[in-house]
Amino acid sequence: MPDSKEFILKATCDASSGILAAVTSYLAGLSCYISELHQFDDEENENFFMRAVCRIESPDVDLDTIKAGFEAQVSRFNMDWQFFDSRAPMRVLIMVSKFDHCLKDLLYRHENGELPMDITAVVSNHKDLRPMVERAGIRFIWLPMTVQNKPQQEAALLDVMAETQTELVVLARYMQILSDDLCQKLHGKAINIHHSFLPSFKGAKPYHQAHARGVKLIGATAHYVTSDLDEGPIIQQSVQPVGHTYSSERLVAVGRDTETIALAQAVRLHLEHRVFMYGNKTVVFQ
Repeated sequence: MPDSKEFILKATCDASSGILAAVTSYLAGLSCYISELHQFDDEENENFFMRAVCRIESPDVDLDTIKAGFEAQVSRFNMDWQFFDSRAPMRVLIMVSKFDHCLKDLLYRHENGELPMDITAVVSNHKDLRPMVERAGIRFIWLPMTVQNKPQQEAALLDVMAETQTELVVLARYMQILSDDLCQKLHGKAINIHHSFLPSFKGAKPYHQAHARGVKLIGATAHYVTSDLDEGPIIQQSVQPVGHTYSSERLVAVGRDTETIALAQAVRLHLEHRVFMYGNKTVVFQ
């Protein structure tokens, strides 16, 4: 229907019987057509996860009406729930240093409408990528980072996020370690790309280390940022086979591809509200 309104429901609670019946009967009673429904019951921890995409088919019902009565319907399950207007793009801030491949890929996908987001700004500790960002008509903010000014610059970043109403931060090969305090403030709202298929070769020049070990598979891991460096809940991983004929330079090139793919897919999954964080794990409804 041309005037249909679509929304997404994310919900989680302790596993018990009757959850789906309660939710779906309530939505159906308000003329909501459920076009997509995913559920997962983590039997080991007795947790229930659900994501539904719904279309409102009555002109007399809107999302506020649905929200108003939903808690009474599910209160017996002690459910954590959220509704999202699927038409509303998420406000995203991107952080970069000097590597440009992940940023280029995100800008391309954004321009082509593949990622439902509004880019509020690009923040960098270097000026190298300013021309690329400004050519795309996006605000570029230079926040040079040193050991001495790190607290002030991270506070400035939080100010930018508040000013722009940023909802998600994407670290697109941002080569600075965030403080524990900032990681806590960005909990569940920041995605990083790690240049290896975790567990990884640690330290400098990971692809050169991989080449020296004669690896047969390389990859990249996109995960939520936590104070434990590169140990956050994993959202998406990408791998590619390689062989003994690959030079370290060719491994770097292949690695760039895996990084862009993993990061873009992780960002899309988050933008579409398909990811649930719990503990150091995620539930991802593809």
